Amino acid sequence: MRNPLEGASTNRRNFLGLVGLGAASVAGGGLLSGCSKDPGTSGSATTAEQAAGVVPTFKDSTLVQPDVKGVRPMADGYVKYPTTLVDGVTDKAVTSGKPVTATTPWWGPAPPTSNKLVEAVNADMGAVINFSIQDGVTYGDKLNTMLGARDVPELTCIPGWEINKLARFSEGVHVLFEDLTPHLSGDKVNAYPLLAGLDTKAWNDSVWGGKLMGVPFPTDSPYPTVLFYRKDVTDQRGIAAPTTLDEVYDFGKKMTNPDKGEWAFGDIFQEVLQICGNTGSQNGWAKAADGKVYHRYETPEYARAVEFMTRLYAEKLIHPDLASTKGGDVKTLFKGGKIFMFADGGGAWKEVWRPAVQITPTFNMQAVKVFGADKGKPPVRWQGTPSIMWTFIKKDLGQERVQELLRVLNYTAAPFGTKEWELQNYGVEGTHFKRDASGAPVTNDLYVKEFANQFIFLGGRPPVVVGGPDIPSYAKDFVTWGNDAAQYLEKNPWEGIKVEVPSEQAAIQQPTDDKITDIQRGRRPLSDLPKVVDEWRAGGGDAARDFYAKVLADNGR
Repeated sequence: MRNPLEGASTNRRNFLGLVGLGAASVAGGGLLSGCSKDPGTSGSATTAEQAAGVVPTFKDSTLVQPDVKGVRPMADGYVKYPTTLVDGVTDKAVTSGKPVTATTPWWGPAPPTSNKLVEAVNADMGAVINFSIQDGVTYGDKLNTMLGARDVPELTCIPGWEINKLARFSEGVHVLFEDLTPHLSGDKVNAYPLLAGLDTKAWNDSVWGGKLMGVPFPTDSPYPTVLFYRKDVTDQRGIAAPTTLDEVYDFGKKMTNPDKGEWAFGDIFQEVLQICGNTGSQNGWAKAADGKVYHRYETPEYARAVEFMTRLYAEKLIHPDLASTKGGDVKTLFKGGKIFMFADGGGAWKEVWRPAVQITPTFNMQAVKVFGADKGKPPVRWQGTPSIMWTFIKKDLGQERVQELLRVLNYTAAPFGTKEWELQNYGVEGTHFKRDASGAPVTNDLYVKEFANQFIFLGGRPPVVVGGPDIPSYAKDFVTWGNDAAQYLEKNPWEGIKVEVPSEQAAIQQPTDDKITDIQRGRRPLSDLPKVVDEWRAGGGDAARDFYAKVLADNGR
């Protein structure tokens, strides 16, 4: 999955324009005439206080005590698989018999339409889910098309980083999707008890304009990126993981050998930013000790990170396929021993390690223990949002259909330790997996072919970190790493406020990042960095600063 804190795309669209509701519709008292604010493009903010009155009452649905307790917001880890599973849901979800349409992303080969895993879950759920599974890399383009045509399925999964590309989403969400407040707020969620087990902060993050508009997918880790390395190879070569920025460079020199087709790194810029102490939890914005709002672009820590990356590219320590405009598949290069360190979301850990160890049994993918640029200088670890994606229900389907769809999402929210969780995650015993001596599922080739996180991305569930017999140390490794990193989590002054990026900044962000990429890769001189920052300020950065400062002031911060 992509990093939720990446810069926005240059093809950001005006969401109201996409759904055919331009200024004329608003002025004429169209569908948005009841909105609480003018549909401008200067940004918006929903506070935690506004959210508190509409979110569901939390009821812990944990069934199995963890082997490794996570320091919140890190999820708990499970090394051992439960020997006894329980039924989480007894009633069938869809009593009308009408198939459900749904769109979800997937970062991998498309699964077959005729799919025994999907059929099995459908049968157990008591529903027929007709999935339209889209390439995760181009999912934003698909969403733009759907939203532009106002042609959405009954259930639409939208990742947070795609929402960030839609200017004025806080207005458009009410045009296309159902207000779930009457169905789920407070104790009304009791009709869907497993949804009550989702974290309250994730539900708070699901409120737009004072209304509960989506079902959240709570994150299992607050960290948008992790720095991974091939510990099996580095141990064999006697090279330690870095603990300072200089040691990152030394690692690069030692692990790069073009004659053998080996380079040290993928693009590690997001990690270098944090190592150097850059802010990031609120799109790079922060509040200084004197109360002034600033962006990381304007800091010496940012300049240091850019200068360091420029050095890595200049000395060709990053794989040439990744350094070129044509790009490359960083995970394939990592699995194949062509690179030895890269940055990605925490989900990549299992996604890469599990298939790699089938081919190379000694393959050991680990996360580098977090560190600061210099000895004794702590890093900054960015903190993502409590929910990384949402499922939205199409508007105006009628109460009975909405209730059926919420029962579908109640089913997908089944926690670890239920038969439903196992079925959605592993498929059918004897068809998609067998059990090892401890009772843990061991999946087969059919599972790999048919599984595309269909029901996982369809709705949220209480997050857990679960390994397996093929990667027995994974859960402990991930949670232990996350617990240590928690001490360095950035304090976000805007925490609890859903801030919609002003369109002016949205339009300037990606072009600015592109200019900085050009500097890193030697297409522009490093001396151009101050000029790029000045252009950003004039092009919308200063206006965005005023906006973010006003949000803090309006909320007494």
